[in-house]
Amino acid sequence: MPSGRISSTALLILALALGHAGNAMAETQISKSFSYFSVGGRTAEELDKALSSHGPLMKSTGARHPGATKIKFGGTVTYVNRSGKCAVGNVKVTLNTKLILPRWTNRKRAGRDLGLVWDTLSSDIKRHEERHAEIARTHARDLERSFMALRPEADCERLQARVARVSETAIAAHDRDQARFDRVEAANFDRRMIRLLQYRLDTLRKQ
Repeated sequence: MPSGRISSTALLILALALGHAGNAMAETQISKSFSYFSVGGRTAEELDKALSSHGPLMKSTGARHPGATKIKFGGTVTYVNRSGKCAVGNVKVTLNTKLILPRWTNRKRAGRDLGLVWDTLSSDIKRHEERHAEIARTHARDLERSFMALRPEADCERLQARVARVSETAIAAHDRDQARFDRVEAANFDRRMIRLLQYRLDTLRKQ
């Protein structure tokens, strides 16, 4: 039961600000929030069904998942006149991530075995979505550095086109990394859950 990622949006607002060149500034603004959806059930089968019917809908697969991360990139790039050429002035890349996680309404009334299964599964879903957010943060900072590294062009139209290409390339690389992570997680899901459940059981026995 691997979780997933809601497709990211790349919208970089390109601002033209021709003036005297000062020191270039770069800033990455990152925010993360959480939302929850409720699931009911008193058996493992009922919980699995609830996750499949109430989880966030993934447009890429057309199916619902037990968790998801919404990712949105944005920001601004300004241009300045530097020695007669158009150069990158200030760069601000923004990243908003929203983790969508399940909340079991019957957890407090659950028996030990089912509670153990849920705690293990929900913890793994949260870890998975946190990793999606972490991947996005890494790419946001890489994107900022890529913009700052752009050399001046003869005119701003050329530089703006390069900024657009850098943005498209960076977002494509981000999406590939996210998809690769999902594939690895899906392939290892059963073994990972067995290992995590065994670890929690061993921990409980030692208490």
